Amino acid sequence: MSGIVSLGCTVVGWLDRIGTFLPQLGLRLLLAYEFWESGVEKFYGQNWFGEIRASFPFPFNLVPVELSWQLALWTELLGAVGLVLGLGTRFWALALIVLDVVAWTSVHADNGYNVCSNGWKLPLIYLVMLLPLLFQGAGRASLDHLVSRLWAR
Repeated sequence: MSGIVSLGCTVVGWLDRIGTFLPQLGLRLLLAYEFWESGVEKFYGQNWFGEIRASFPFPFNLVPVELSWQLALWTELLGAVGLVLGLGTRFWALALIVLDVVAWTSVHADNGYNVCSNGWKLPLIYLVMLLPLLFQGAGRASLDHLVSRLWAR
């Protein structure tokens, strides 16, 4: 019986060590891919925010359309790079959460642009995936972790 308990403790210890970097790394890479893709589409596409500006939540409905487009485009591209590197992860997670909520309310919910069977499912998944990065940070496999260790010295 003690052999099973010992093995269980060993496995849990191993999972704890892996858990300090692998889950956050996976979230960062998957989210970076998704937001990068969207940013590249905006980079090469035409600004269609004018068609939906009225559905942007306050105060985003007051921002000029071209500025909104550029903010969304560069938040997606730079945020994706930040997530891949694990640099400024909490900042980028918060910025992407704001972007996600604005997109959710103005683009996905009522405007017929659904990447799944309803307008809320995918933005909700992104929101839930960004929360651990906001609250727990990038994990050990990140430049944030390296910078914090160097800063502590």
